[in-house]
Amino acid sequence: MTNSTDLLRDDAEHLLRELAGPDARLRDDQWVAIEALVVHRRRALVVQRTGWGKSAVYFISAKLLRRQGRGPTVIVSPLLALMRNQVAAAERAGVHAATINSGNVTEWAAIHERIAAGEVDVLLVSPERLNNPDFRDQVLPSLARDAGLVVVDEAHCVSDWGHDFRPDYRRIRTLVAELGDDIPVLATTATANDRVVADIAAQLGVGGSSDLGGRNDAGSGGTLVLRGGLDRPSLHLSVVRIDEPARRAAWLAQHLKDLPGSGIVYALTVTAARDLAALLTDHGYAVAAYTGQTEPTEREQLEADLLDNKVKALVATSALGMGFDKPDLGFVVHLGAPSSPISYYQQVGRAGRSTERAEVVLLPGPEDRRIWQWFASVAFPDEALVRRVIAALDTERPVSTPALEPRVDLTRSRLEMVLKVLDVDGAVKRVKGGWIATGQPWTYDEERYGRLEEARAAEQEAMLEYERTTECRMVFLRRQLDDPDLAAGGPGSDHTAGGPGSDHTAGGPGSDHTAGG
Repeated sequence: MTNSTDLLRDDAEHLLRELAGPDARLRDDQWVAIEALVVHRRRALVVQRTGWGKSAVYFISAKLLRRQGRGPTVIVSPLLALMRNQVAAAERAGVHAATINSGNVTEWAAIHERIAAGEVDVLLVSPERLNNPDFRDQVLPSLARDAGLVVVDEAHCVSDWGHDFRPDYRRIRTLVAELGDDIPVLATTATANDRVVADIAAQLGVGGSSDLGGRNDAGSGGTLVLRGGLDRPSLHLSVVRIDEPARRAAWLAQHLKDLPGSGIVYALTVTAARDLAALLTDHGYAVAAYTGQTEPTEREQLEADLLDNKVKALVATSALGMGFDKPDLGFVVHLGAPSSPISYYQQVGRAGRSTERAEVVLLPGPEDRRIWQWFASVAFPDEALVRRVIAALDTERPVSTPALEPRVDLTRSRLEMVLKVLDVDGAVKRVKGGWIATGQPWTYDEERYGRLEEARAAEQEAMLEYERTTECRMVFLRRQLDDPDLAAGGPGSDHTAGGPGSDHTAGGPGSDHTAGG
C-alpha cells in the first residue's frame, strides 16, 4: 500500500524533472532534506559541493509546502546573478517567484501587493533589504509570521570565519528568532569548514557541534546536518609560477586560446581586472572586465554573454563568484592568488560542473601578500575611528551616509562597512533619511578582531602552502574545508601527487612552471 510519504516523494521527483529535465532523479540526501523540511518542519544545514543540487531542495520544498496551504518561502540570497538564475529555474518548475533587490526598485510596490494577495510562492531577498526601513518594519514581520519556509543561501556569509562575511547577513538572526516553531529553516552553502559550520549553527540555530562530521539522524527531532564530499574530479588544478606581473599577463595572453570553451579570469583588484581585460582585448580576445563597479545592467549583459559563449572570458574580481551558474564553464584562471584556500575553492568551483575536464590555473605573484594585507587593513577600522562614527550621529536627527562621510574621514565603502557592523551590534540604526545613534553602550570587540586576524593569517599561509604543495591540490583544498569524505576514506581520498588535479610538467596550460618557465 502506498503511504503519504511515498506519494510526497513521487511529487518531489516530478517537480525535479520539471526543474532539471526528464532524466533527473533525486539524490538520497536531497530527499532526506526535503522530507525533513516539508514533513517534519525541521531546521537543517546542507553543506554540499557546487552543482550538487541545493537549490532543487528548497524550490521543491517550497512548492510542496504551498500545496499544503503554507505561506511563501523566503530565500535570503546574496548576489543578483544568483537571483536571476534562481527565478528562471523556479519558473520552469511552476514556482511563482519574485525578487526584491537594488536592481528592481520600481517593482517593489507591485511585488508587495502580490505577496499580500498570496500570488508569490518564493520571495528572494537580498540581505541588505532586511534592514531597509520600509521592508524591515512593514513587510518582514508578516513574512516571519506567515512564511512556509525560510532559506539562508550561501550561509557561510553569516559567519565571521566565512570567506565572504557580510554584516547584513547577521540580521537574519532576527528573522529566524521571530519565526514560529513550525516554520522550517534551511541553510545552504558549498564552502564551510568545521569552524564555519559551528558558527552558522550558533548564528541561525541550525545544526550543532555534534553534527560536524557528516550527516546526523533524519528523524523528526532536533536538527539535520547534511555534509557531503567536496571532490571535483573534473577540475584539473595547476600552478604557473612567474614572478614578474607583466610576464604573467603575457603568459595568459599567449595561452588563453588553448583553454577549453569560455571561462573566468580572476584578478585581485578592480584596476588589475580592467588592465588585464584591455591587454587581452589588444591581443584579439573577446573579453570584458566585470567588477563591483560594473553597473547592474551591464553585469547582467556580461553574464548572458558568457553563458552564451559570446566571450572567451570575463576578467573579474570576486564580484563574480557565488551564484553564477554556467555548468559547462571550461576554465578558471587566477592572476594573483586569493588570500584563502576556502575562497579559492569557491571560485574555481564555478568550472567543470557538466564537463569531463576543466582547467583551473593559478598564477600567483610575490605582490599577492601585500594586496592581502591591504584588504585586511581596511576590513574594519580601529576603535578610535569607529567611535568617531558613533559620535558624529544624533539620536534623533538622521544623517545620510554622504553627509557623514566627510565628518569621519572614511571612504564610502569603509564607512558603510562600519555602519553595518554597528547596526548589527545595536549601536546605530538605519532609518528613513539615514542613520541615527541608538545611545546604547557599545564595546569594541578587540578579542574577536584579534581572533579573526589570526585566522586570516593562517589562511594566507595555507594559500602559500597550496602554491608549493606536491600532493594532489584538490585533496589539499578539501582538507582545508574539513571534507568528511577525506576523514572517512571516501571517494577521492587516496589521490597521490600524480593523481587527478595534480600538476603536470608539459609546457602549455595546466603545467607547473617555475619563474623561468
